[in-house]
Amino acid sequence: MEPKYPLYARTAFILLALVLAVFILSYASGVFIPLVFSLLISALLYPMCKFLEVKLHFPRFLASLVCVLVFISFIAGFIYFITFQVVNFSKDLPHLQERVQQLLNEFQGWVYHKYHIDSKKQIDYLDKSSQGIVSTAATSITSVFTSVATLTIWTIFVFIYTYFMLLHRRLLLRFVLHSFSPKYRDQVNDAVNETRGMINSYVLGLLTEMVVVSILNCTVLSILGIPYAILLGVVAAVLNIIPYLGIYTGMAIGMLVTFTNSSAAQALELAISFLCIHFVDANILMPRIVGSRVKMNPLITIITVLVGHLIWGISGMFLFIPIMGIIKIVSERVESLKAWAILIGVEEKEK
Repeated sequence: MEPKYPLYARTAFILLALVLAVFILSYASGVFIPLVFSLLISALLYPMCKFLEVKLHFPRFLASLVCVLVFISFIAGFIYFITFQVVNFSKDLPHLQERVQQLLNEFQGWVYHKYHIDSKKQIDYLDKSSQGIVSTAATSITSVFTSVATLTIWTIFVFIYTYFMLLHRRLLLRFVLHSFSPKYRDQVNDAVNETRGMINSYVLGLLTEMVVVSILNCTVLSILGIPYAILLGVVAAVLNIIPYLGIYTGMAIGMLVTFTNSSAAQALELAISFLCIHFVDANILMPRIVGSRVKMNPLITIITVLVGHLIWGISGMFLFIPIMGIIKIVSERVESLKAWAILIGVEEKEK
């Protein structure tokens, strides 16, 4: 018979467990973030891997390797596409520099007429301010190189983890099943299968949403005649994966590029277009393509995004959504946790 603890003791245990979990996840984020990314990718590649093994009779190690190489090829193709667009954009950099210089001269003229500060005093002020900016820029460049190096190492480990997760997936499944009493193994196996399907659908939903938003962005910007429509549309769609912040970051980049290359009117048109597409995405595409996969109510989704950002930064903003989906699946199968499954899930319509 399990011991019965009073409410205050159970509450203290829960809070202590939450604090300990947050500390471990935050302290060891360099280990957990690549592992969670690998879990998502391996769940996405699992149907392909199973097809190669069952239908084409590939050895498991070869099927796993082929799936990872196909995914790497897809990522490399996407990076090549973005690089090609950036190269075309860089050809117009001299023109953009002239445009920026023209805007700077107009701004200096406005400052002179408004505040009666001549250009020499403005340049002296900028020289004094730039002394601190140079040191800050040097630090920022160092941080950028460090971040790029860290991202590269993480990416390599993600591919390695993904390969071994696909290769040893049966071993991992047996480990999970034997971690519980035999009478619960059927329930655990059902939870694992549902989790795998949820993650697969969630990742496919995100990719589908990104493609649809990219097409909408590029089409609308091309109709409006905005320069670099494909580059700006795709970048905004990729950033849109980051909940809440992504769309505004993409809009700011697009407005800056459009304003320096064209006019303020077209920059405003771009902002209005992105906001309208975001409205369609948030109210129509996202709930049907992505939200239906995880089945979480908006309140818990927002809290999950904020907690994920608090613990893992930008990565946590979308990694914690499938993690919360896994918690919901587990809670539905544990009698003492069903209240949490109800809180996380969506409200059922009355018949």
